[in-house]
Amino acid sequence: MFNGITFAYPWVLYFLSIIPLMIAWYIFRGMKVQSSVTYSSINIFKDVPATFRERLRHIPFAVRLIAIGLLIVALARPQSFTSGENVTTEGIDIAMVLDISGSMLAEDFKPNRLEAAKNVIDNFVEGRTSDRIGLVIFSREAFTQCPLTIDYNVLRNLLIDIRSGMIQDGTAIGNAIANGVNRLKESDAKSRIIILLTDGVNNAGEVDPISAAEIAKAFGIRIYTIGVGTRGEAPYPVQTPFGTRYQMVPVEIDEEMLQKISGLTDGQYFRATNNRALAEIYEKIDKLEKTKIEITSYKNASEKYHSWLWGGLLLLLIELGLSRTILRKLP
Repeated sequence: MFNGITFAYPWVLYFLSIIPLMIAWYIFRGMKVQSSVTYSSINIFKDVPATFRERLRHIPFAVRLIAIGLLIVALARPQSFTSGENVTTEGIDIAMVLDISGSMLAEDFKPNRLEAAKNVIDNFVEGRTSDRIGLVIFSREAFTQCPLTIDYNVLRNLLIDIRSGMIQDGTAIGNAIANGVNRLKESDAKSRIIILLTDGVNNAGEVDPISAAEIAKAFGIRIYTIGVGTRGEAPYPVQTPFGTRYQMVPVEIDEEMLQKISGLTDGQYFRATNNRALAEIYEKIDKLEKTKIEITSYKNASEKYHSWLWGGLLLLLIELGLSRTILRKLP
């Protein structure tokens, strides 16, 4: 190989060794040539200048050698190769559905449930590479904070801005699922999923959660549900004239409903009782829903013998023309 060129039949190049043999034969033959006319002395011609034809008498042979060399290289089939990889991804579209109701300020998670959820969602988004991710937030109502996007910087910045109180308090789980379905139903991604995080019981909204899950199932959308909250009671901050005070409030999560939602759509239900458990849940979902990437290597050959072949044939024609015209030999 030289300069990125390889040969399909490299053994043919051994025939180039006949070129030095032809040169040796040409020299040897020239030394043995006898004059057709005998003179007693050629001194009388010593001052006669060499003619144009005499100076160029070796040109046809040199052209023939070059032509033969080019034809041998052409027969070896020089080729150049281009290689690379085709990357095919089976993308996943993900709707992150986050409860921002007042109860998410409970501090059984540090610093509270909402901030803990935002942190693990941020880490989840950071770990993705080619999936479109959207963000839906809900309380008494549900709305899209960020449509499906691969601009993760924008998504993460919008996630930072989320706070409890942006929407009137309540827990509209059915509306939240319906909003997520609306984000995903037109998607042509190989896999479409909703990750729903809540700490409460559905008590608002016009859409029943189970009905919303059935709609998701009809569109082939899988739902992972996560219930966040310790078991028993959790400390909840209450603002008083004397500053922030904490009162213990019961943790009420409708786990049966969340299990039914995930079961209807071939998803899974998870319960997180602390920060670590919540992070592990998102790590597990991340592994379950990894983008499939197929890498196909290719190597394309480009034939380069044409220029060598036509160059050799052209030189043979030139040698033939010179030998038959201005540089022809006397009989």
